[in-house]
Amino acid sequence: MNTVNALRIGSVVWCIAILGATAKVGIAQTDQHLGTWVLNLQQSKFASGTAPRSQTSVYSAAGQGIKVATTTVNAAGVKINTEFTATPDGKDYPVRGNPDWDATALKRIDERTLEFIRKKSGKVVQNMRSVVAADGKSRTVTVTGVNAQGQKVNTISVWIRK
Repeated sequence: MNTVNALRIGSVVWCIAILGATAKVGIAQTDQHLGTWVLNLQQSKFASGTAPRSQTSVYSAAGQGIKVATTTVNAAGVKINTEFTATPDGKDYPVRGNPDWDATALKRIDERTLEFIRKKSGKVVQNMRSVVAADGKSRTVTVTGVNAQGQKVNTISVWIRK
């Protein structure tokens, strides 16, 4: 192999490596869920007395997964910080700070839809589906299951991108 051919092959390999790295970053940056989301209480539906006073979630890229940090001020005025990082592989990942669930399994349904299976002590307690609107400005989150007190949870919440 002569020097010119070796340089050509080296250049091709280098370009492929750069494109591959860029593609991974591009996928993370174009995830429709990434960003800061604020709960719109007026457009959301909660069981009587269970609506939080406020809620903000920040979704950020974390390797091949997503880090979610949510700050909630519940109906009683208590601040709750929930945080986890999960990869959309259906495996359980630990959750910190939430009294209702301590693990979640994440699945990507399509480019705008995520599904979370929430668990407490290994038992499924809630199912959550998050769908980002086509314009990317809002998302609708549906949660069914039970909370830590065993009360039924059936909410449809609307979130606005900040």
